[in-house]
Amino acid sequence: MTDEHERMMRANQANWDARTPVHLASRFYGLGEKLDPARWFAAFEWEDLGDLAGLDVLHLQCHLGTETIAFAERGARTVGLDISEASVAAAAGIAARAGADVTYVRANVYDAVEALDGRRFDVIYTGKGALCYLPDLDRWATVAAQLLRTGGRLYLAEFHPLLNALGPKPAEGEGTELLLRHDYLGGRDAVHRNATYTYTDGPAVEGATDSYEWMHGMDEVINALTTAGLGIRRLRESDELPWPRWPQMVRTPSGWWRLPEGEPRIPLLYGLLASR
Repeated sequence: MTDEHERMMRANQANWDARTPVHLASRFYGLGEKLDPARWFAAFEWEDLGDLAGLDVLHLQCHLGTETIAFAERGARTVGLDISEASVAAAAGIAARAGADVTYVRANVYDAVEALDGRRFDVIYTGKGALCYLPDLDRWATVAAQLLRTGGRLYLAEFHPLLNALGPKPAEGEGTELLLRHDYLGGRDAVHRNATYTYTDGPAVEGATDSYEWMHGMDEVINALTTAGLGIRRLRESDELPWPRWPQMVRTPSGWWRLPEGEPRIPLLYGLLASR
C-alpha cells in the first residue's frame, strides 16, 4: 500500500470516528428501538452460512456491530474488528446493553492478523459497504486467508458494483431514471468525497468530512480471493436491499426493498461464499 493510500485510510478513520455519533442517533440504525440485528441479513445469507453454534466468527469492518451481534445470538464466539475507535467503543456499548458476548478490536483490516494475535477463525463475515474503503483487495484477501483455519469460510455480502455505478441521486437537470453515473470497474484513483451528511438521517458530521472510496468490480473481488488460495463455493445476486436506495423502491415480504414491478430486475447486492 502506498503512502498516499495510507493517508487516505487515515482520513477515512477520522471520518468514521466523526460519523459514529450521527449514526448512533439516526433512525436508519434505530438503536433507540428494540435491537433487531437479523434485519440486516437476507435469508440466503443464513442459508449459506449454516449453523454457527460453537464456531469462531470474525466480522471485519463491523462499524457499530449491528450485524455482529447476530452471530453471537446464533451461538458463535464472536469478534468484531473496525478501524474506528469511536465505532468500536459504541459497538461494545450496544452489545453490552443487548447482553451479547462480543469482543471488539480496533484495527485497520490490513493489520488484523497482528491485532488478533494470530487467532484463527471458522468464519469471516464482511460487506455491505466495506470493500469500497479498501484500496488493495489482493492484500485484503491475503489477510482473510491468514485469519481462516483450514476448512474455514469467508462470506462476503456486499453491495453490487452496479448499484454503486448507478449512483444514489440524479445530476442537476436529470430525471429519475437509473443511469450509469460512476465506474463499475476499479483501477482508477480513489473517489474523494467531502460530505457533511452521511447515508443516514440525522445532523451534519462535525470535523473530519473527507473520505475516500475505491471501486471494485466483481472480477477484482473473485480474482483476489482465488489468488489468495480461497475457493469460490457460491455466488448469489439479489435485487433487494435492506433500505430504500431510491424513492421508487417498494417493500417486499422480507422487509427489504426492491425496484417496482415493470422496471428491469438488476443485481443490487451479492453474496459470495469462499473457503480455505
